Amino acid sequence: MTNSTPKPQTTERIVVGVDGSAASIDAVRWAARQAQLTGAALEAVIAWQYPMSSSGYLLGVQDDWQANAQSVIEHAMELADLPADLVTAQRVIEGHPAEMLIQTAMGADLLVVGSRGHGGFAGMLIGSVSEHVCSHAPCPVLVVRHLEAQ
Repeated sequence: MTNSTPKPQTTERIVVGVDGSAASIDAVRWAARQAQLTGAALEAVIAWQYPMSSSGYLLGVQDDWQANAQSVIEHAMELADLPADLVTAQRVIEGHPAEMLIQTAMGADLLVVGSRGHGGFAGMLIGSVSEHVCSHAPCPVLVVRHLEAQ
């Protein structure tokens, strides 16, 4: 006797963190190749947080930071040179980048990030966001290292 019940179709989901750095562009390219190979949905995420002033949050600049983040993610997608229909969602989220990536990765099959972004210290092997998501993400994490052209 054979089982003729069709297998339920599942859609894999890959989340990739974007900050506009060379390592994050490489991460987008890697995630895109993986999405093409597996048929996974690909979500690109950028999180932004404006600096605190001595009296709390700066007033009236939220729209500027939001627009800048939107510009960064759009430029990153252009630099990655992906097919137009490959990225199923681009999310611009206010909040701490590591925490927002972890939150967005809930239910994802894979989270892809660059090894070092625009923040932190130049000598570090792995950035603070990458390190944090490796320790706390609800799914497997792939850290993509940017290799300088020689």
